[in-house]
Amino acid sequence: MLFLYVLLVVCCAVLLAAGVVEQRRHFAHLDRIPHRILVNGIRGKSSITRLCAGALRGGGLTTVAKTTGTAARFIHPDATEEPVYRKFGIANVVEQIGIVRRSALHRPDALVIECMAVLPALQEVNQSKLIRSTIGVLCNVREDHLAEMGPTLDDVARSLSRSMPVGGVCVTAERERFHILQREAAARNCRLVYADPESVSEEELRGFGWITFRDNVAIALTVAELLGVDREAALRGMYDAPPDPGVLSVERYRTPGGGRLRFANVFAANDPESTLMNIDRLLRAGAVRRPLDVVINCRPDRIERNGQMGAIVPRLAPDTVFVIGHPARSAIDAIPPEWRSRVVDLGGERRDPDAFMADILDRLGPDASLVAVGNIHGQGEHLLDRLAGLLPDEEDPASGRALPAAPEGSPAPPRPTGPAPAHAERPPARRSLVPPHRRHADTPSGSGGTR
Repeated sequence: MLFLYVLLVVCCAVLLAAGVVEQRRHFAHLDRIPHRILVNGIRGKSSITRLCAGALRGGGLTTVAKTTGTAARFIHPDATEEPVYRKFGIANVVEQIGIVRRSALHRPDALVIECMAVLPALQEVNQSKLIRSTIGVLCNVREDHLAEMGPTLDDVARSLSRSMPVGGVCVTAERERFHILQREAAARNCRLVYADPESVSEEELRGFGWITFRDNVAIALTVAELLGVDREAALRGMYDAPPDPGVLSVERYRTPGGGRLRFANVFAANDPESTLMNIDRLLRAGAVRRPLDVVINCRPDRIERNGQMGAIVPRLAPDTVFVIGHPARSAIDAIPPEWRSRVVDLGGERRDPDAFMADILDRLGPDASLVAVGNIHGQGEHLLDRLAGLLPDEEDPASGRALPAAPEGSPAPPRPTGPAPAHAERPPARRSLVPPHRRHADTPSGSGGTR
């Protein structure tokens, strides 16, 4: 028996020694990367990671990046990329150790890496032990992962703040809960910098070959400015950066009946506010038009999110709501009764994708706009696969990928009074799909921790 105890103690000592050696080796790899940017938030992390990396490359900085979203990618200093290998296909925050090791081999000036952690405790470990970022990005606070970080959005903001670098700098485009982030930053001796979306012009947005958002571009430009990259060079680098596979896009197809179809893949924005904002932007820009049809894809492990997509149907005001996936009732029951006459239930755990695709196409008009929301996995992937098999509508050379300029002459609201951080203008007022209780009219103000 004594032998077993001795063996156990020896094994524990060996494991402890190995852990200490591994940690020191990891910290040594981190020290070889002068600037480490950790991108956190609810929506747009992968796109912001790519934009930041592109902006820094545009300024001549050797930059490595890694995304985690729709398709995890390791991005080399020359902007070439490769998938991140995961044993058994399971994501784990420990993979960041290997990413840092690979990055250090390039002797980069900067590493831009997307936060993988959801649980608040893991977010803090990811920052303090795995990345030790010098610049943090906290892009936004939205309704997602409430079970882990909630239950309220204020709680989500506090949870995300655990990835702020102690004694460093954090960049955010979040306005409604800026005051919470400001308090959390002050507690960590972290300088909080507000990236104003209105500082990005329509002309600068038109330089992108895909659909992107002012918030994301403003964050990347602010990060580049912090590292000494001028605006023009940063924009050139972002224009040249390859977009994320999950980037918002609009494709144009010919249906089997000879009709035209504009299809917007909004699966990546799978919380209510982001979904409404994305579709609002597409409608305002004319990338999709009314009459508008909506597809909601349901997943059995995302019951709450299925219901959230059903609940926003009145704000979308579609002609038809197609519900696919399982359980369809989780979305349909959340749709107000006065809108259920527009619902077409095509859901089911074993529903044949060819059958529900044929039903959708048969019900579309001759010049239709279809928007897919909810969750991409499951029947959503089959939907995209079947749509890719349609003939493209080649009469539109732009293929619906690049947004035209936003309408001119939109009225601007009154400027807020009182002190405000840099880049803190309120966006122009437009008719929005975002529910009134989720909008915010106050510019973040105060001086503690701002630039």
